[in-house]
Amino acid sequence: QVQLVESGGGLAQPGGSLRLACAASGFRLDFYSIGWFRQVPGKEREAVSCISSRDRSTFYTDSVKGRFTISKDRDKNTVFLDMDSLKPEDTAVYYCATEASWSSQTGGICGLSVGDYELWGQGTQVTVSS
Repeated sequence: QVQLVESGGGLAQPGGSLRLACAASGFRLDFYSIGWFRQVPGKEREAVSCISSRDRSTFYTDSVKGRFTISKDRDKNTVFLDMDSLKPEDTAVYYCATEASWSSQTGGICGLSVGDYELWGQGTQVTVSS
C-alpha cells in the first residue's frame, strides 16, 4: 500500500524540541521532493519546510528558520522534521506530502501550495504549552 505515515507529535513545553517522522511505504522517497505543512483549526494549511529530491536543497518558512531542520534518511525511507525552540504558535497538526509532477515550485526549491502535493499523510498533532 502506497502511503505516508507521520509520527512524533505530542506535547512539548515552550523552548522544547520534538522530532517528527514521515515514513513512506510502497514507494521510495528518493524520487520525490517532500513537504511539511501545518494547519490549525479555521486556517489554511501552510507550508513549513520542504526538501528537494534533486539535490536535497531545503526551504523553510520565515517563522521556523533557524529552529526547524528537515532531513531525509534513505535507509529508513523517512523524512524528518527536527523542531527546536518550540513556541506556542507552532501548535498545529503537521502533515507531510509528496510533491506532484505539476508543482508550480513557487518556493524555488519546491512548491508551497497544497495543490502542489499529491500524496498526504494523516497528520500528527503538535501542542506547545506550559
